[in-house]
Amino acid sequence: MKTSWRSASLVATAAAVLALTTACGQENAAPSAGSQNVGATAPAGGFGSGGAGAGTATGAGAGNGYGADGQQGAAAAAKPAGQLAVSGNARLGKVLTDSAGMTLYRFDQDTAEPPKSNCDGDCAKAWPPVPANDATAGAGINKALLGEVTRSDGTKQLTIGGWPAYRYAKDTKAGEINGQGVGSKWFALAPDGKKASLASLPGLSVKKTELGDIVVDKNGMTVYRFLKDQAWPKPVSACTGSCLDKWPAVAPVAPEDTKGVQKKGLMGFTRPDGPKQMTVDCWPIYTFSGDKVPGDINGQGVGGTWYAVSPEGKPVGAPAK
Repeated sequence: MKTSWRSASLVATAAAVLALTTACGQENAAPSAGSQNVGATAPAGGFGSGGAGAGTATGAGAGNGYGADGQQGAAAAAKPAGQLAVSGNARLGKVLTDSAGMTLYRFDQDTAEPPKSNCDGDCAKAWPPVPANDATAGAGINKALLGEVTRSDGTKQLTIGGWPAYRYAKDTKAGEINGQGVGSKWFALAPDGKKASLASLPGLSVKKTELGDIVVDKNGMTVYRFLKDQAWPKPVSACTGSCLDKWPAVAPVAPEDTKGVQKKGLMGFTRPDGPKQMTVDCWPIYTFSGDKVPGDINGQGVGGTWYAVSPEGKPVGAPAK
């Protein structure tokens, strides 16, 4: 009986240690359907925060009824496209831009076969047609997809995959996508002439980069670890207050909503300030406000304390202790 009792005791102890190893001393926080990164919605100035665009317009807006002021659009109408480029956008994936980095759009009321523009008058002031002359294909763009269509006024407009290309008068800086979704008819162009759309990713997945395999979030943004955090015996985040403005904490995702990431220690915990945060190998994880598009790794090595995360939860490239 003593032997049996001792065996049972050892089994119970081993089970307790395993539970601690698996749970990191915290609850496995179930994510809500609309989980968002903690601190991601209110980035502070001076931390490299803010997105490439100024938001998404969804209605016609004031002015001429096409979503932009006509006078502003008319001033931008004749600008040549130059060498077209492919730009990465956190919301839309690969987006086609002109040589100045301005987003190019397509109009649902146009046709591609045969190419025809149905945007004239005030519409063309809000959505300046992109001239076909001088347009060339840059890296990642099939030059065979570039063409032209003769507009009602006799000018030649650039087409991509048959779709007439436009700029948007309310885009005033490179990378802005204010025209996306206007009137539910205007959409940023992908390099192949289709509507730009970011492929759906799991809550956490693995991407091959120049750093090696690293973890990215559902938007394809690089995930980081903070060397001042703690994982054992329970996760503790040392990034609080204004730190979260610069390094938004990744909200919990369900383990089944991950791909390629080690399942051990893959769970959420409750931060001291209230919200729940995701961990990999029990280490709290974050994104970086200075990363603007998927593939950016601008947070790597910042302050000698922030590093991208390997699928096993290790800080990639961190100096050996």
